[in-house]
Amino acid sequence: MTVVGGGYDAIVVGGGHNGLTCAAYLAKAGLGVLVLERREQVGGIAETVEIAPGVRSPAIVQTVGRLRPSVARDLDLRSHGLSLVAPAVRVFAPAADGSAVVLWADVERTVEELRRRGLPVDAAAYPAFDRLVRALGGFIAELGESTPPDIAAPGLEDALRGLALGRAYRGLGRSDARTILRVLAMAVADFVAESLTADALRAAIAWRGVRNTALGPWSAGTTLNLLTDAAGNDGGAAGETVFARGGPGALSHALAAAARSFGAEIRTGAKVTAIATNAAGQATGVRLASGEEIAARAVVSAVDPKQTLLRLVDPVVLGPTLRWRAGNIRQPGTVATVALVLSGLPEFPAADGDERLLRGRILVGAEGIDALERAFDAAKYGRISDRPVLEATIPSLVDPSLVGAAAAGTHVLHAHVQWAPRALRESDWDGCRDELGDRVVGALEAVAPGIGGLVAARRVWTPLDLEREYGLTGGHPWHAEPALESFFLWRPMLGSARYRLPIDRLYLAGSGAHPGGGITGGPGQNAAREIAKDLRRR
Repeated sequence: MTVVGGGYDAIVVGGGHNGLTCAAYLAKAGLGVLVLERREQVGGIAETVEIAPGVRSPAIVQTVGRLRPSVARDLDLRSHGLSLVAPAVRVFAPAADGSAVVLWADVERTVEELRRRGLPVDAAAYPAFDRLVRALGGFIAELGESTPPDIAAPGLEDALRGLALGRAYRGLGRSDARTILRVLAMAVADFVAESLTADALRAAIAWRGVRNTALGPWSAGTTLNLLTDAAGNDGGAAGETVFARGGPGALSHALAAAARSFGAEIRTGAKVTAIATNAAGQATGVRLASGEEIAARAVVSAVDPKQTLLRLVDPVVLGPTLRWRAGNIRQPGTVATVALVLSGLPEFPAADGDERLLRGRILVGAEGIDALERAFDAAKYGRISDRPVLEATIPSLVDPSLVGAAAAGTHVLHAHVQWAPRALRESDWDGCRDELGDRVVGALEAVAPGIGGLVAARRVWTPLDLEREYGLTGGHPWHAEPALESFFLWRPMLGSARYRLPIDRLYLAGSGAHPGGGITGGPGQNAAREIAKDLRRR
């Protein structure tokens, strides 16, 4: 075994976007930082891959619109090559009968669209609903940017933070303040129904409350997920649709470049097999598969909390109670993705030839709340839905560099498939990969006839692939289910919500930490603030 002398101030385990964000902030604070990534490239699920010669596509995540503006600004990501593009259309939800719901970035434009499509009641209600989502989402953003309080031994910082949150809550006004307390535990189907009448419109908005979860639109707490998705960005009721030029991998490369510019060291192909601890039970560094041991004053895990505690920490150090609690963190992955190389741009009759509608998120199979719930029902029983719900994008429309020198007219379509359960009851994912791909193409055929004939290449990522390739326990892209029992003080579990895990000098900075999943950089940014504070005190 080779032991690296001297060590680092902090070792970050996992080079996903949160790990890179945390490392960049720590290095910017003047600390010595090492990032260890087991794969040969950084980025985790924020990755762009080649799926045909010269043709690239997002792998797991499609858009980066929830990235905190403060992260992009503080780390000067633009100077490191990050370029973002936001189409004017946010959502295009076509139905097989040729109708569609279209949500634009501009509220008034959405109102005009709803009127044009024969929904005058919803057109009148939409501005107030959008305002409500933005206001409530703004308060959730305040929660997300703060460190949960120390409930065991609260101090002055906790009191000051509580005052700040109190001011933010009062800033909602009496009506919205009452509303947020009422709706956080509400099913998103009920929340949208309070303001909107058209079932397809309700589903297009409620979708964001269930995306990436093992929950359905009638599940309690899904309104919180919708508001979390609207937090800290310009999403509102329509949600965000922002692409990184070069695909989501461009964001990861920019974060890595920023971290290096501040002095962080990044090593790929470096698999961490254990977190080393001393006799006092403090984290002292890591051990690699190569046999190398590297010392550090702090160890920061950006991998999921269950993997961190159950696989990397010595069970004797962890103890039976913490091991039992960590084992009960819920990670029921239900997400798959499919990337298609198309020889031409598909025709969606509901778009009526307007190519602009295809530049945002294309929601397929969500004709109403019940359609979402039926797709969820299949997953509950370990089955792939006969009518899967897809959120597709055609990123090559806004970023032609993805298809490079491919034949003229070539496009990439990437589909997020919701409610594809990690645990199949009667089969396994290695045997169902092509079946899932066929069902996705079939779902697209219902709203874009002839698209199957345009498919020149295809790649499918199942929940098993998310687990095997990206190290996501249970195949969950957000490291832990975003349900009410895993929110704020309870993420990833009560007593560990302040980025400090039960092992002294071991921290959590991935999506399993507050404020949760999505391409935000929030957990990494928040964790770096707390870690730097602790290291300065030592």
